[in-house]
Amino acid sequence: MQGNFWEQVGGRPTFEKLVRAFYDGIATDEVLLPMYPEQPDLEGAIQRLTGFLEQYWGGPTTYSDERGHPRLRLRHLPFKVNPDARDRWLTHMRAALDTLALPPLQDATLWAYLDRAAQSMVNTFDE
Repeated sequence: MQGNFWEQVGGRPTFEKLVRAFYDGIATDEVLLPMYPEQPDLEGAIQRLTGFLEQYWGGPTTYSDERGHPRLRLRHLPFKVNPDARDRWLTHMRAALDTLALPPLQDATLWAYLDRAAQSMVNTFDE
């Protein structure tokens, strides 16, 4: 298989499909939705996450060009990310990832990263 992971899975259209499906779940989540200051308009969040993921996996560097270093944990500190929020995030992301129907190795590769990222965002154990 040629190319980097981003190219192998289909580039921006694949990551945009993933992120839009993810935010369809967020839009109905009473715990996570309030963490998005722009909601109910989630388009900015959709574009930021799509850009971040595609850059991480070898696509264009637009995210860093526009926003600087990702600093994921720092950017999420203002929000209460407890184990419940993490689990909800993972539930929506797993459902979104399933819509892509990627080959098993690519699915497992992407899921392992998303799971690690979600675990690292937990910043409180308060309810």
